Amino acid sequence: QVQLLESGGGLVQAGGSLRLSCAASGHTLSTYALAWFRQAPGKERDFVAAITTSGDSTVYADSVKGRFTISRDIDKNMVYLQMSSLKPEDTAVYYCAARYGSKISTSWASYDYWGQGTEVTVSS
Repeated sequence: QVQLLESGGGLVQAGGSLRLSCAASGHTLSTYALAWFRQAPGKERDFVAAITTSGDSTVYADSVKGRFTISRDIDKNMVYLQMSSLKPEDTAVYYCAARYGSKISTSWASYDYWGQGTEVTVSS
């Protein structure tokens, strides 16, 4: 069983930056592909970014490409999402997710474990 705990959310002005962190416990993340999803009020959970087990390959949603960066630290059992040039439309609850195996997916249904989320609010 993998437990995931996100942190780093908060209120930021448009154009600002935030770094989200996700700490894992219960199992090493070295055999899991990892991802970030987000869910705005009244909307579905959307894919944001994903990274392979080795960290050598990443995928981003078009809406965040060039502004967000996903990374992982295998030794620390952590995954991060560096967010820059934030926009009001980035406002959402952000979730980290883990999927057993090396392949990454943009579908939330493919992920086995989820954190409880951290809220990000971007003011205009």
